[in-house]
Amino acid sequence: MDRIIGVTDFQRNFRAIFDEVARKKTPYVLTRGSRPEVVMIPYEQYLRLAGLDESGVLARFDRAMARLAAANENYSDDEIAADLAAATKAVRSRK
Repeated sequence: MDRIIGVTDFQRNFRAIFDEVARKKTPYVLTRGSRPEVVMIPYEQYLRLAGLDESGVLARFDRAMARLAAANENYSDDEIAADLAAATKAVRSRK
């Protein structure tokens, strides 16, 4: 269960709160003027969340690359090269 605490109370009780997060794995939501601004969680939980985010991004990238490969599989290398040359010429002519 998350604990909610104001920044001032957090400053007064830093050591006890730090120990509770580290040892008991209790997350804290830190508020400033009743608005949540920061979450204090154990480092292991942070690593797990960071890994989930990274794996999600990589999975979306892989799906996008697969869609691009499927969309482009009917074009030859020569057609792609010709399109790139035409696009490059168009861009350079605008300058």
